[in-house]
Amino acid sequence: MVSKKQASSAAESATTQRIIKKYPNRRLYDTLTSSYITLAEVKQMVMDNLPVVVLDAKTQEDLTRSIFLQIILEEETGGVPMFTERALANIIRFYGHAMQGFMGTYLEKNVQSFMDIQHKMSEQSQTLSPEMWKQFMTMQSPLLQGMMGSYVEQSQNMFVQMQDQLQKQTEQVLGAMGLKR
Repeated sequence: MVSKKQASSAAESATTQRIIKKYPNRRLYDTLTSSYITLAEVKQMVMDNLPVVVLDAKTQEDLTRSIFLQIILEEETGGVPMFTERALANIIRFYGHAMQGFMGTYLEKNVQSFMDIQHKMSEQSQTLSPEMWKQFMTMQSPLLQGMMGSYVEQSQNMFVQMQDQLQKQTEQVLGAMGLKR
């Protein structure tokens, strides 16, 4: 049986941001559990949707992005990569480009839309028996096509909004310089 104190502590740890301190010796320290952890454990926290922040132990600089990028690099080099060389090259080409900020937002919104679709499918499949799951999988193609169609439409709409925003900003800059179209 779980005590009230343990239940309260578990509930608090689920909602509290996990602060991980990174020491110069490359070790990661979880301040909630007062123990050293591995990069794999940080990855698991992210997979479990726990809010995580990684701080330099000495300077308190936020290192979360670099740790997440390190996890992605390990995943990309270790197993089955998610990104093709072509996709990575295209992403690299946006650095320093006028569209860099828009591309980050575009990718973030697309990944979130895809996560929302995945969540909906997961919710719908929880109540299925093995027989029903088999039927669902045979019907999945049209269902998935419908969901992906919606996702693609959202993606197109975001891209159009991005283009409109860029055009408005360009017109503002040109107007400020006295070079209206």
